Amino acid sequence: MSRFTRKLRKWSVDVLDLPQDLVFDLPRLTMIGNKQLLIENHLGVLHFSSEKLRLEINQGHLEVDGTGLMIKAIMPDEVLIEGFISNIQYLGTGAKP
Repeated sequence: MSRFTRKLRKWSVDVLDLPQDLVFDLPRLTMIGNKQLLIENHLGVLHFSSEKLRLEINQGHLEVDGTGLMIKAIMPDEVLIEGFISNIQYLGTGAKP
């Protein structure tokens, strides 16, 4: 992404008060207790088991650890997870959005 594009996106967020997750393609996580997790703006499921979910996101990967994990709903850019969630880890590439 060019420097001009990054500055334009930052300006859009600052001046127009647009959400960063939309402008920079960042994931949005909504967690209800440790039982339910909605992840928006993902690029695909890389691994899923009852103990671990690994999603591809724009700037790396997102790992969710727990027990009894189930995918309750999956759409092209959203996934809803239920179960006992013990850890969420962002594994970034180090690249700037």
